[in-house]
Amino acid sequence: MLTFALAWLVFAPANATTSQNNRVLLVISGHGQEEGEVRPGFEMDELTQAYAVFVDNGLQVDIASPAGGTVVADKFNRDKPYNRRFLADPLAAAKLTATRSIASLGDQDYAAIFIIGGKGAMFDLPVDVQLKALLARTYQAGGVVGAVCHGPAVLMNVALQGGTSLLEGRSVTGFSNEEEALFGKGWAPAFPVLLENGLRGSGAKFSDVPMMLSHVVTDGRLVTGQNPYSTAAAAEAVIRAMGRTPAPRQPWADERSILLLGQMLKGDAVQARAAFNADPAHYDVPLIAMWGFYRAQSAGSDRGALTNAVEVMELALPHFTRPELVTAIAEARSTLATMP
Repeated sequence: MLTFALAWLVFAPANATTSQNNRVLLVISGHGQEEGEVRPGFEMDELTQAYAVFVDNGLQVDIASPAGGTVVADKFNRDKPYNRRFLADPLAAAKLTATRSIASLGDQDYAAIFIIGGKGAMFDLPVDVQLKALLARTYQAGGVVGAVCHGPAVLMNVALQGGTSLLEGRSVTGFSNEEEALFGKGWAPAFPVLLENGLRGSGAKFSDVPMMLSHVVTDGRLVTGQNPYSTAAAAEAVIRAMGRTPAPRQPWADERSILLLGQMLKGDAVQARAAFNADPAHYDVPLIAMWGFYRAQSAGSDRGALTNAVEVMELALPHFTRPELVTAIAEARSTLATMP
């Protein structure tokens, strides 16, 4: 048996398949800058959630940015459990403090590459020629390519052998125009293109769900997640695309809350309310309230969307009493009363 194992190692192909390769690359934007000309960077919540999922599944994780070195995250909550865990891990923190440059990766083989979002990803990642080449090489060698939120921006114009495009005819998702209109007003006007428009223009078949709900699209070895709340599910989808079964885990409170909202929108409001009321402490109540508030703002003349918003805000209200929330509920109910 030992002789057979040694012979297999000698004759194994240089580009090991995903079943033998345990290394995953997380790519983050290096565009962020806090002083002088303030510029957006990467999304810490997405990085730390993906890192946790991959590490907990026994994978070795590298972190890289276009130029390497220190990078700047957009504002984040250090008390979130996944952020707290990452920052308390000396190895993980060291990888972020000194990210590897794309150029330094050389011929390193990765079972998967996962692109982290954040508004900065719209600026430096799509123009990084070396990163696009690495993505094409990894995909063509049988690896998995994944991206979340604004991360799919780098997938535009990735050319495979023979001149075909990675995205042509492929099913994908990413930060939607609806989400950009609600949450991207500060930087979206400076983007080269809105992400949804760019992905559609690259020949991809784009799909999305209502703002900030979890949505993951898997098309073979191409995996995309719509927004930050899709990160953990997207990372697990990458693991499945590698031919593995993700390790069981308990969702984080904010993740559990987003799943609850999705359940309510699918018409299962009674069971969702029962689950929430059984133990509100297991949920991120401010997040639920905020989602309902923004859903009401974006509903327009959509009676169903506005009704959903009221149901969600009223679910949170007993545990999150804020004047703005009370006012939003009253305004939404008044608008509903005038609708046919």
